[in-house]
Amino acid sequence: MRYPASKLPQVGTTIFTQMSQLAAEHGAINLSQGFPDFDGPALLKARVSHYLEQGFNQYAPMTGVPALRQALALKTEQLYGRKTCPDTEVTITSGATEAIFAVISALVRTGDEVIVFDPAYDCYEPAISLNGGLTHHLPLMPPDFSIDWQRLAEAIHAGTRLIILNNPHNPTGALLSAADLQQLAELLRDTDVLLLGDEVYEHIVFDGQPHASLLSHPELAQRSLVVSSFGKTYHTTGWKVGYCIAPAPLTAEVRKVHQYLTFSTITPVQLALADFVQQQPQHYQQLPAFYQTKRDEFCQLVSGGRFHYRPAQGTYFQLLDYSEISDKGDVEMARWLTTEIGVAAIPISVFYAEPPQELRYLRFCFAKNTDTLQQAAARLNAI
Repeated sequence: MRYPASKLPQVGTTIFTQMSQLAAEHGAINLSQGFPDFDGPALLKARVSHYLEQGFNQYAPMTGVPALRQALALKTEQLYGRKTCPDTEVTITSGATEAIFAVISALVRTGDEVIVFDPAYDCYEPAISLNGGLTHHLPLMPPDFSIDWQRLAEAIHAGTRLIILNNPHNPTGALLSAADLQQLAELLRDTDVLLLGDEVYEHIVFDGQPHASLLSHPELAQRSLVVSSFGKTYHTTGWKVGYCIAPAPLTAEVRKVHQYLTFSTITPVQLALADFVQQQPQHYQQLPAFYQTKRDEFCQLVSGGRFHYRPAQGTYFQLLDYSEISDKGDVEMARWLTTEIGVAAIPISVFYAEPPQELRYLRFCFAKNTDTLQQAAARLNAI
């Protein structure tokens, strides 16, 4: 028999899996995939154990445990000034990736165009393609990786359904400002274009800058579906719990997909998160300082070598410019660094439809213990 042609012929194993596997094979320090090498809060883990032992092990409500949705609604109002209905505007999902897929599946129809900014996180385009949409790539240009507003204005037309904004931006660490949001609002005011905000690093912003969430802009919030992640905030990426906040009519459509995608998300973890979000707000309040210390530590450690950098404005990733070290392409350089030097990183050209010429950046994850960062930096500085 003949098997059907692939619906995603250009998609292979993600670069994250590839580099982590290569790191394991060569015993390299893995600063490629974005996960901490330290554990989540003890109290949070204790609350999970409590609910496991107390028998809260059956299906959660499809929309999420009420206590967690209520905690998120309150948090959203406190942080961003947006009154949010926990019953009709908050949905708990099995990770942010599931939420992103559900949003795109619910809103994008055949022939609809979705604008993404390259380097774009790799889960966006496959979801767009599977739903018959067309991906319009706009580049973020180094060194600051900001949006070219004129190019964005020219790209929007009657067939534009959705714009995806990743803020803080992975892999570059760039941030959008309140002024950027206002410019976006003026650009979209007379359109029906929707916004998908990938804001999983919302609490990891540096140098005293606020997080300019789409939820914080009243005009944009009416057309926005904002996705975030507990894994990034609480150092528990393996739990795969995320959420989506959106106006009720949009939430209703997302839930139609979510209920047939994963239906519900792990019950005891949701209940534990509800407790922790309410009882320990200082955790996410202190997260910017916690990760800024790690960013500064990593940058200081590698400053004795031949890499150059602009300190990341957000996320727990730092780009390093290796242009004075090698003229290799970044994919080749990332493999060489892993196999020969013993440090794994992510090449960012793979997240561009058309990478800028002479792109010489690698992404390093600094969500690591000091010993890990010191060992990695020693190897990098020896080049």
